[in-house]
Amino acid sequence: MKLLIINSGSSSIKFQVLEMPSGKIIAKGLLERIGSDKAIVNYKTEKEELHNTTSIANHQQGLEIIANLLLDSRVGVINSVNDIKAVGHRVVHGGSVFTTTTLITPEVKNQIDSLSFLAPLHNPANLKGIEVAEKIFNKAKQIAVFDTAFHQTIPEKAHRYAIPNEFYDKHNIRVYGFHGTSHLYVSKIASKILAKKIAKIITIHLGNGCSITAVENGKSLDHSLGFGPMNGLIMGTRSGDIDQSVILYLAEKLGYSIKEIGEILQKKSGMLGLTGKSDLRDIETEAKNGNKMVKLALEMNAYRIKKYIGAYIAVLNGVDALIFTAGIGENSSLIREMVCSNMNYLGIELDIAKNKNRSNEIREIQTKASKVKIMVIPTDEELEIAQQAYNLVT
Repeated sequence: MKLLIINSGSSSIKFQVLEMPSGKIIAKGLLERIGSDKAIVNYKTEKEELHNTTSIANHQQGLEIIANLLLDSRVGVINSVNDIKAVGHRVVHGGSVFTTTTLITPEVKNQIDSLSFLAPLHNPANLKGIEVAEKIFNKAKQIAVFDTAFHQTIPEKAHRYAIPNEFYDKHNIRVYGFHGTSHLYVSKIASKILAKKIAKIITIHLGNGCSITAVENGKSLDHSLGFGPMNGLIMGTRSGDIDQSVILYLAEKLGYSIKEIGEILQKKSGMLGLTGKSDLRDIETEAKNGNKMVKLALEMNAYRIKKYIGAYIAVLNGVDALIFTAGIGENSSLIREMVCSNMNYLGIELDIAKNKNRSNEIREIQTKASKVKIMVIPTDEELEIAQQAYNLVT
């Protein structure tokens, strides 16, 4: 059975075609800068690899380009759109409504839309991907896999906020958590490697968006992101944790509107706000060139992660493994080194040489003396979505 997996962002579409249940990738690609006349199209199969720049006005046109590539007589991998039996969609926020993988219906789409205010950078783009895919792959079952679902096991003592009960009871204001498919995927792999009856794992997802999760026996017990995907770790453009008094001060004393404050905290803060750049590769280059503010920003970033590791070791009453994943977690040896330095009291000791070795494979980078395993596990959200979608339709 061929499944198409779509991860639709605000200006991008990441996609894979997989043969299930084997999980073999038949084709994959990424469209970037949608809405621009200099959009980038990357497409890869076992035999072909294409990279070009073109104009892509919107997600509709983007998915039409994907369909044309998949159907192309030279580089395509399907004979008809009907060869795709199901389309799995990553949806960031499912609120308290969606706790499992779900077959998409008009009611489900309305619910996803109603939750957009909680994930304004993600849910609208996810919904657009669904609506366009329904038109192009109109015989396929459309499946939603929610980032928040994995974190539904977080206990009430951890997912509630200390605000009046009516906000929880009437408005469902609580911790939901995000990046769930990534945390679930890498924690399952780590658990197999550890081969312990009850594995205590801390998964650290570091990309433009960042989060950290305490996982015990395969279940999420606590997580750094909350009601929306803004708090916790320092991110590319998002501030992470901030004193609520700062928000009140911005509104009451400096005259910023709620909308403006949202823009500041979501799109103008984090590493961008500190350094003027959001891409960690550029930031690390600036640090090597001696930029003191950039060095400070990296120290702040690593310090925040270390604080959460300490807190989650307390939550778990120990830890068997730290897992680094996603673009930065998998590729930045500098961030991993900064995070794991001076952690020997907790049994965390990084092997500097192993850490610097670049690889796309699962690897351990701790010293022989380390009591805690330190692993780099490449995430594969598309495979996790495919597995969940396949299980739903079979």
